[in-house]
Amino acid sequence: MSDQWWFCLKHMSVEPEKGCPNKDRLGPYDSRDAAANALQTAAERNKRWTEQDKEWDD
Repeated sequence: MSDQWWFCLKHMSVEPEKGCPNKDRLGPYDSRDAAANALQTAAERNKRWTEQDKEWDD
């Protein structure tokens, strides 16, 4: 069993280490659950970075 997981943007699914090319994936993540939440994690990080950018610009 793999100890690293990816979220495939092409297939919109979680994959083990052997899967689609990394250019089509987010990760690696330490667990299958973390990979399954990859889009939510990315959205939260993007929001936080956008807010930090606004603070920096002010």
